[in-house]
Amino acid sequence: MKQGKALKALKQVEHRLVQGQSIGYDGVQDRLPAGTVYANAASVHETATAELTLALMLAAQRELPRMVRNQDQANWESFEATGLADTRVVMLGFGGVAKAIADRMLPFEVELIPVASRARKEDGIEVRGIDELPELLPTADILVIVLPGGPETQHLIDDAALSALPDGALVVNVGRGTIVDTDALVDHVSRGRLRVASDVFDPEPLPADHPLWSLPGVIIAPHVGGRSAAMRPRVAKLLAGQAERMARGEEPINVVIRT
Repeated sequence: MKQGKALKALKQVEHRLVQGQSIGYDGVQDRLPAGTVYANAASVHETATAELTLALMLAAQRELPRMVRNQDQANWESFEATGLADTRVVMLGFGGVAKAIADRMLPFEVELIPVASRARKEDGIEVRGIDELPELLPTADILVIVLPGGPETQHLIDDAALSALPDGALVVNVGRGTIVDTDALVDHVSRGRLRVASDVFDPEPLPADHPLWSLPGVIIAPHVGGRSAAMRPRVAKLLAGQAERMARGEEPINVVIRT
């Protein structure tokens, strides 16, 4: 059952908890009946999304698509790629998914600069405040976006932010497509200014005639960050844990909305 129909059906069913299967929940509250407790699926998708993030970064930095196209033509081309080591990565967001990405990124010997709503030191990492983003963008070799969607983050990365990135910078988005101004992104990529390796887009699905499909320097993943073989067992484990807690009279975990 699609999410919209499932949420509509809640009005006719007695329920104590609505358990989502994703971490993001933008737009969900508007569909929930009064008195609903809603929990997201934190703990399910972090690892798989971090895997894909690193895969996108490595594919772009080591030019794996170029290798695959050469393979299709039996073309043995030796070339030097940028790589990840010694690059400066500005990561926008420092929630559960971003921390999982950071854990896996640091062994690649990058300079990682997380940016969040406020400056702090967390898990031994210096996190910079969002007010510092304008001065950080011009120093970034790679911008990784790991923020939720919603009005607060819509077009946070607009033409001005993209213009602040240096020539050749890589934009990796595993948050929500609406965070980036797509028209501005297309403009920068079409001019050869920026590269993209993204799992999310605005709109989704990306239309077949959209320019991002054919522009050079673009890697497209079809919003599959959490979709690995680990997903269903982890969802089942989370559901079982929630049922056990509630049977014991305990509060469920991951509650993000109470209407």
